[in-house]
Amino acid sequence: MAVSILDTLDIIATQIPTLSTEIIPIEESVGRIVTQDYLASFDLPRFDNSAMDGYAVKRADAGKEVSCQEVIYAGDTANIELKKGMAIKIMTGAPVPQEIDAIVPIENVTQTGEKIQLPDEIQANAFIRIAGEDIKAGTVYLHQGESINAYTIASLASQGVTHVSVTKKIKVAVFGTGDELRPHFEKIEAHQLYNSNSPMFLARSKELGCDVSFIHSVADNIDALESAIASTLGVDIIITSGGVSVGDKDFTTQAFSNLGMEILINKIDIKPGRPTVIGHIGKTIVVNLPGNPLAAMVNYELFVRAIIRKLSGNKQKYHHSIQTVMEADYKVRGGKYAVILGKYTGRSFSALSTQMPGMVSPMQEADGCILITPETTLLSRGQAVNMIAIRWEMYSDKKEGLLS
Repeated sequence: MAVSILDTLDIIATQIPTLSTEIIPIEESVGRIVTQDYLASFDLPRFDNSAMDGYAVKRADAGKEVSCQEVIYAGDTANIELKKGMAIKIMTGAPVPQEIDAIVPIENVTQTGEKIQLPDEIQANAFIRIAGEDIKAGTVYLHQGESINAYTIASLASQGVTHVSVTKKIKVAVFGTGDELRPHFEKIEAHQLYNSNSPMFLARSKELGCDVSFIHSVADNIDALESAIASTLGVDIIITSGGVSVGDKDFTTQAFSNLGMEILINKIDIKPGRPTVIGHIGKTIVVNLPGNPLAAMVNYELFVRAIIRKLSGNKQKYHHSIQTVMEADYKVRGGKYAVILGKYTGRSFSALSTQMPGMVSPMQEADGCILITPETTLLSRGQAVNMIAIRWEMYSDKKEGLLS
């Protein structure tokens, strides 16, 4: 029996494990998922400091003329005493002495020799960056399950962290099946086809941060399939396309089962892409996708992306949708849960006019997709829909409604 789209995503969220941990330099950690909370060792800023080039003053001297004979630069110590009727010239980032009430920017004073005319109003702590106002010592500034980016690395470096604990990089093996398929770098006969699926999944998996190995197209027989499978069982995910329907040479699932695959999902109630199998052999996740390129691409985006996020330990493991509206009327056949590819304008979703399971060209046009229910036969112009993004990552740590 075919499993629903939402139940498939639930099975992925609950039954796919997270990979183990490794420790790497922070400079190499972009895109990786942290496996523990990181607590601040000290305040940031570490001390009260000036947010402007200006003058450190007492508020009691507001509107008065004061003298200035001292300067504090960034990197200096703050051991200068400020007396009433005096000001201290101070540079951005310089430590602020305790008795200072505020910083007055240079452009807000009038200077005559060593005398400074202060403005009539000076707010308490104006232009003073208070110790700990950014990150407080003892607080969590990076949470388990978060993805590291360049700006996360800035936070880690600001705390003197050199190495970070992350989930291991996901290893993916990709191969296609079919006697008619040939690699794109070979000449083909009139009865043959180029294998477009495997290079597509290789590139997409790399784009999502995985280490990928490519096994060339495998012949449609049990022995060849089992040999290819056995050579890849050290990876975290094996992705195949083709050979999962009911044709005379559709042996892919049988070959995996012969090698001990436990099937989690045998078919998915989705159009296109119903003949999709998800299972595992030991710790290796197996995804058998359809051979039709567009059908395979749709199920990769919906389900393989979710598997990758779950393996990575990312706390945002659920698809997040954009609420938008239809750009124009779009008729559908109805009767099945279906995926509609389209372009997102920033204001609306425009369904691609032609999108058949065996096509290649619509895939490069699509920004996102919407999932529709069996009773849907018409998507009307202006109708609200939930779009799942394809060109960028949008996920949530909470399950939400995806069907339109």
